[in-house]
Amino acid sequence: MNPLLGVLYHWLGGLASASFYVPYRGVKRWSWEIYWLTGGVFSWLFAPWFFASLQTNDLLGVLHGATPTAFWWPIVFGVLWGFGGLGYGLVMRYLGLSLGMAVVLGLCTVFGTLIPPLFAGEFHAKLLANASGRIVLLGIALTLLGIIVVAIAGAKKDALLTPEQKAAVVAEFDFKKGILVAIFAGIMSACFAFGLAAGEPIKALSAAAGTGPLWTGLPVLCLVMFGGLITNGAWCAFLITKNRSAPEWRGVTKADVGRPPLLRNYLLSALAGVTWYFQFFFYTMGESQMGRLFFSSWTLHMASIIIFGTLWGFAFREWKEAGARIKATVWGGVGLLLIATVVIGYGNSIAVAP
Repeated sequence: MNPLLGVLYHWLGGLASASFYVPYRGVKRWSWEIYWLTGGVFSWLFAPWFFASLQTNDLLGVLHGATPTAFWWPIVFGVLWGFGGLGYGLVMRYLGLSLGMAVVLGLCTVFGTLIPPLFAGEFHAKLLANASGRIVLLGIALTLLGIIVVAIAGAKKDALLTPEQKAAVVAEFDFKKGILVAIFAGIMSACFAFGLAAGEPIKALSAAAGTGPLWTGLPVLCLVMFGGLITNGAWCAFLITKNRSAPEWRGVTKADVGRPPLLRNYLLSALAGVTWYFQFFFYTMGESQMGRLFFSSWTLHMASIIIFGTLWGFAFREWKEAGARIKATVWGGVGLLLIATVVIGYGNSIAVAP
């Protein structure tokens, strides 16, 4: 095991997560539910099974040999994780991007990292009773601080907007509703980490079948992602029925919109979907390197998403009108997140040291 290499894998996963929506920006004249479900088929169904089939031994035999608990709980947690993703959109609606991001990702970081060892009764033994665990806790605290600093910078940037622009950005601001939905979304989004933890016996079966340590988590991904497909697929099906948008897959749209570029849209949606899957592909690789404090992988994942998401924000000139102080604040938050990932990696390296 090499926790510092694991940090690199988590950075790659964060880059994939922060980048997956970029191809969707090129999709033309398709409704959200059409391109989201098209890309989702690749991210929730095709990619997990394709890469697990390539990199693991006896995939079907491993899944067939799993106990009902190890098989079904990852799917159930995947369904719940899907609700978290849908709830995240409501948080943006009620709290806005900056505050919403801070609340959801902060809660998701805490729940996804700390609940697994608490549930297993190992919190004290793994995090409080030894130096490596306390260092990882420090890294988690630095991650939360970095999230808050980035959110503050975002709030200051939003403050530069005119009243009309603010109303357009957060037209339905409601703090009480937003906080309640954010708590729900934070817990539900963290269910992805719970699903991976529930699938630990499957990882053991995959290793026993001869799969290398980097890839034993891929069969579990097939189950968790399928759960996400159920939730998102049901919601998209509802929207498609409501909006009567299914003909868009055949290139039929409203007369005043024009015909969509079908080949381009399918290719870009597929690219977005596979890129989105790769965040978890690299996540399982990173987790395999983190040793007995593997649950700290979720904190690394959240930190990496914000780091690369902020970089994309600068690339798309979203911070163009922000002043030097605001830019310095956001870079300070990114710096804290980078330091946090190194601290967590160091704590894990001590834990696995002979």
